[in-house]
Amino acid sequence: MKNTYTLEVAGVVRQLPIIPITDDLSIASFVILGDTEIVSATAPLLAAKLPEVDVLITAEAKGIPLIYEVSRQLNMKSYIVARKSVKPYMDAPLVNEVVSITTQKKQVLCLDGKDAAVIKGKRVAIIDDVISTGESISAIEELVKAAGGEVVAKAAILAEGSAAERSDIIFLEELPLFVKQ
Repeated sequence: MKNTYTLEVAGVVRQLPIIPITDDLSIASFVILGDTEIVSATAPLLAAKLPEVDVLITAEAKGIPLIYEVSRQLNMKSYIVARKSVKPYMDAPLVNEVVSITTQKKQVLCLDGKDAAVIKGKRVAIIDDVISTGESISAIEELVKAAGGEVVAKAAILAEGSAAERSDIIFLEELPLFVKQ
């Protein structure tokens, strides 16, 4: 197995390190934190693919630079981040648990009560850097529904593995999984 995977998305090329997740599975590690070029190139393309939405939401932390730029492209004044723990400032937070392919352990996603009030009755797009198993997206979708919002789009820069076969997500490029034979 090679040590890197060449990804081209939105005209930007990256050599992604291939990282073992289990004995039989490796992923091409795609990290947008700190990568202004990739965020700036992909956000307008994602924004153009979205249906009409009122609110954008992402999970802490890797989706934050992307959701910022997508919200800017859509001339939105704000976006919502589902946090990974209940913070002292949160009033009546909504909480959900998730296990994602990259963390491989239970994580908590929390939505502040004031954010839940913003979502109520609104059309919501979930934004992320990569959709793989879909567990993180599903956990956010459950939070949005609990807050009374309607998820009208689930979008990411990349769809990893079988996620690329899903018809309910918007993405720019496919990212393979590397299974040991």
